[in-house]
Amino acid sequence: MSTGPRNMRNMRNMGNTWDSWASSVPALVHASTLEPCPDLAAAATRLAQAALADQYMVYEAAGGVWHFAAGSAVHLTAHPTTVTARAAGRTWTSPTDGRPLTAFAEALTALSTAHGAHDGGRRHFYGWAAFELAHLLHADPGAAGDGPLLHALIPSVEVTLTGDRTVVRAVDEAWLRKVADLLAEPATRQLPPDGTTPDGTTPDVTERIVAAGTAAYGSAVARTVEDIRAGLLEKAVVSRKVPLPAGPPVDFPATYLAGRRANTPARSYLLDLGGHRAAGFSPETVLEVGENGRVSTQPLAGTRARGTDPAENERLRAQLRTDPKEIHEHAVSVRLAWDEMAAVCRPGSVAVEEFMTVRPRGSVQHLASRLTGRLRPDAGPWDAFASLFPAITATGVSKRSALQALARHEQGPRGLYAGAVFRGSTDGDLDAALVLRTLIGEGDETWLRAGAGVTAQSSPEREIEETCEKLRSVAPHLRYTTG
Repeated sequence: MSTGPRNMRNMRNMGNTWDSWASSVPALVHASTLEPCPDLAAAATRLAQAALADQYMVYEAAGGVWHFAAGSAVHLTAHPTTVTARAAGRTWTSPTDGRPLTAFAEALTALSTAHGAHDGGRRHFYGWAAFELAHLLHADPGAAGDGPLLHALIPSVEVTLTGDRTVVRAVDEAWLRKVADLLAEPATRQLPPDGTTPDGTTPDVTERIVAAGTAAYGSAVARTVEDIRAGLLEKAVVSRKVPLPAGPPVDFPATYLAGRRANTPARSYLLDLGGHRAAGFSPETVLEVGENGRVSTQPLAGTRARGTDPAENERLRAQLRTDPKEIHEHAVSVRLAWDEMAAVCRPGSVAVEEFMTVRPRGSVQHLASRLTGRLRPDAGPWDAFASLFPAITATGVSKRSALQALARHEQGPRGLYAGAVFRGSTDGDLDAALVLRTLIGEGDETWLRAGAGVTAQSSPEREIEETCEKLRSVAPHLRYTTG
């Protein structure tokens, strides 16, 4: 069963089964304002390293604002058939009727009513959506598997770091003291200005990592081109998974800080949440929804390398803006994003505010556009999420056909890759970053993954090269534990 915008609207007519859970969620009734931290990224990373709780997230939002959230006592997890919530030592479970996003959104909506008298009626949540949710939204529900598709944390402590101040809000004063004491401590390990450390990945190891599995990937690209030329679809973003070699465990916080020094992301995040670990530097947002109903999305498609030589970067930039394959790939992505925005926005409100601007994103540069609109009165942030997820730039055109092609040509599920990491509130705002350029860990396994947009004009050699260029946004900055 598909869970699209129409079904999302139906949730407003469903009985709310989540009142008991929502009323058990403690309010953030204690707050303090501290002096600003001189290095926001380092301060946020230090909070993550401190192991204040067994689940946490660092989320770098727009405008250079970092958020840190921690505490596992209250969370929400959606599988294809059930949604499970935990708070105050209790557990609530409800069937999804094949619509996990609807049930997940309904549970979060209950927080707004339960906490209307606290925090100005606002609670923040932090979480992720797995790529396999796409199969339930747009393609074959049977391909979604039985693993978790969505997870959200309602934190016990939330820290917002800006250049002007540090604001801490918590369920009790003990959390306030923990954070204040931690931020007051001198940093014990500082990265040099260039973001390197002696235990980082050497250039030869970096190149071995990015070259792993290229032959099999080239074959997958060739098969996808055949599908496109046969008329089965217009574009697919085919990816390859790169497991990291055996050795010392990867240090996710240190990797995040080193990688953030070297990257220029739209969003960044560091998390250990709901069974996933990640340190990522997202080049684009899936969607941004404001409390006033303004919604936007930022498709990036079309790629060239970006290095240290300004003249070479400019040459590749000019090539990117004139290459027929890259322009076509970008244009079809913008066209479909328009259709997905129009499905949930007021008639006539969708506009392309930016078209084919070149954006630097670490080791690569992309063609970028931004579309904006106003949500219809009967549509909310999760309606927009249902329409736009997963990002068209990480799936293909049409979405349904591309998902079917990826199931044929990629090995295994994507999991967090090409899904979303998000921060939202009960006031209706939602900010969701596309999970690309990300180190991912689950259990004992750690890996990178990268993809390239395949069209009828694609060649395996160029798409292999593009995935290598993208992997170099993360691979050189891997850091390892030493003890």
